Amino acid sequence: MKFYRHILSAALFAITLTGCLYHHNIEKDVLFQTSAINALLEGVYDGDTTFKEIEKHGDFGIGTFNALDGEMIGLDGNFYQIKSDGIAYPVDDSVKSPFAVVTFFEPDKTFLLDKNLDYTQLKEYLDNLIPTKNIFYAIKVEGVFSYIKTRSVPRQDKPYPPLVDAVKDQTVFEFYNVKGMIVGFRLPEFMKGINVPGYHLHFITEDRKAGGHLLECKIRDASAKFDYTSGLYMILPEHNDFYRTDLSGERQKELENIER
Repeated sequence: MKFYRHILSAALFAITLTGCLYHHNIEKDVLFQTSAINALLEGVYDGDTTFKEIEKHGDFGIGTFNALDGEMIGLDGNFYQIKSDGIAYPVDDSVKSPFAVVTFFEPDKTFLLDKNLDYTQLKEYLDNLIPTKNIFYAIKVEGVFSYIKTRSVPRQDKPYPPLVDAVKDQTVFEFYNVKGMIVGFRLPEFMKGINVPGYHLHFITEDRKAGGHLLECKIRDASAKFDYTSGLYMILPEHNDFYRTDLSGERQKELENIER
């Protein structure tokens, strides 16, 4: 009987150790997301999650801020808020987000981009490099760009308008012959309503002083790094604005217009 107790104890220890190792490994290979993109489309611009909590789940990502106050970029563990003046401000831990997507960026593949590609061509080119369209990819494109076009949306006042109306007041920025990083994700089509299917990318200059939501680019000399990600951990807001919003509608066409 004592022999079997030893065997059982050893087995439980092995299972516990394996579980700990599995949790440790998957924690670095998980997409962490706050709220859903359809909520943002409907004007749910206030979230409960602080950046102190967000940075526990990733050092790389994109999103926005409460009241839709600018574009968020996370890079190398530092988070930036690009407001409607185009300037990138460091983010305080106490600031909250209604929508953010982050992961710990550990690239699985690196490719040289030795072609002059615009944004549409870049997305097509990257699609030919990935092994499947059915998992998540964190992407960083770093180098020299002959042209970059970005936008940021000004802080909104309550009652919040839908996102399609909020972006009508967006500010557009243009950069020429600039060094910097394109940061973001490529997500599968089945993520409709939850996140942005396809590519959702932001840009920040090499000195991390300016950027925004990417609208157009022309690559001169760059490299692309992919982090293959197969896990998703999502948390939702816990307040009435989110609870009472109808998120069941088909919003893909509207989202595509906003992304452009």
